[in-house]
Amino acid sequence: MLSRTRTQTRSRFTTSGIRSVASRFAAWPLTLSIIAACGGGTEKAPRAGDTSGADADRRIVVYNAGSLALPLRTALDSFAAREHVTIEQENAGSLETARKLTELGKVPDIVAVADYEVIPLLLIPSHTTWYAKFAHNRMVLAYEDRSRGAAEINTSNWWQVVTRPGVQVGRSDPSLDPNGYRTLLVWQLAERFYKQPGLAQRLLATAPARNVRPKEADLVGLLQAGEFDYIWSYESIAQGVGAKYVTLPPEIDLSASADSAAYAAASVRVAGKTPRDSVTMRGQPIVYAFTVPTRAPHPAIAAKFAEYLASPDGKRVMRGAKLDVLERFEVVGSGAPAAIGNREPGIGSATGTFAVPLPASRFPAVQAGFILSTKTPASNVATIENTIGAAKKKNQLITAIPAHPRSSTTPMRRA
Repeated sequence: MLSRTRTQTRSRFTTSGIRSVASRFAAWPLTLSIIAACGGGTEKAPRAGDTSGADADRRIVVYNAGSLALPLRTALDSFAAREHVTIEQENAGSLETARKLTELGKVPDIVAVADYEVIPLLLIPSHTTWYAKFAHNRMVLAYEDRSRGAAEINTSNWWQVVTRPGVQVGRSDPSLDPNGYRTLLVWQLAERFYKQPGLAQRLLATAPARNVRPKEADLVGLLQAGEFDYIWSYESIAQGVGAKYVTLPPEIDLSASADSAAYAAASVRVAGKTPRDSVTMRGQPIVYAFTVPTRAPHPAIAAKFAEYLASPDGKRVMRGAKLDVLERFEVVGSGAPAAIGNREPGIGSATGTFAVPLPASRFPAVQAGFILSTKTPASNVATIENTIGAAKKKNQLITAIPAHPRSSTTPMRRA
């Protein structure tokens, strides 16, 4: 399959890396169901027609992942024109964005991240009680017309082209940027998919330490300047800057919910919460999410913007910025505006089940995108491990329920 060419006007936006990856899990106070489950700059828009003089009342503050900078900016501009509000937008890595709340005490109206796991890992329950999954993405290999091998590279032979002598490949730092560790995961999956032992190491050799940059925005600029022949990126970013890119098979591009179990077979260890700590990150589909913090300074405007994102107009605007927006947002937790989208099954519902986050990156036996539910509330659970332990002691049945509407498999197991 030939790589796609995009002709949209190029646009630049900044990104910054993630400083660390969380290695501990915060318990959700209400629950005993288990969910299985990137950079710097601030932009302020001028006031859009507000004559009230009450600046704080007509302002929306948004912290978002760098790969969401362009899609959310277009949505914010459209929203501001309707609601006459001032925009304050900060683009950073997803974990860095979360730590603005947890470590710096800065609280925005909207938090939007490129990895939905960041919200249950770092922000629930202290800073929010819900999040909405709203978009997908996929890993791609971006390039320019002048790149070595550009005339022949495609979905089938990309790994042969980039491993040729002299080809320069850029990637982001896996200790700072999810795109960086997702790149390593893609390489492992490619080795299995193409049945080429040692391919992951050969691909690593094409992008040595000197070709690693802290954040993805650096890669885009260097690709455009001709310093790199190829860079590992997201489809939405490649499309947004008008770069050509190779579309990878769904078995390796981290885009398909149906391949969640296969993705989880790949793993990398990256820096954890402290320099002495580390955490294993496993492959799973790329899913974006947003939330409104509990202490949002402008909660009414934040709720209205969240509803706008879920509206036909909001989705149209974000899709126009090349983001793969879900047709129906998937809400996890309680307290979200009712107009946003579907609640995931079994969470805070009349069945008496609730939610503690269980990311697949730490619990690979559980397929990403599944909720493991029990009937016993656990309001004082300190860790997910304790939750599982309590279920074991009571010999409770844990049932896996598809978290995604298109999922069909419903495995069951004992705790």
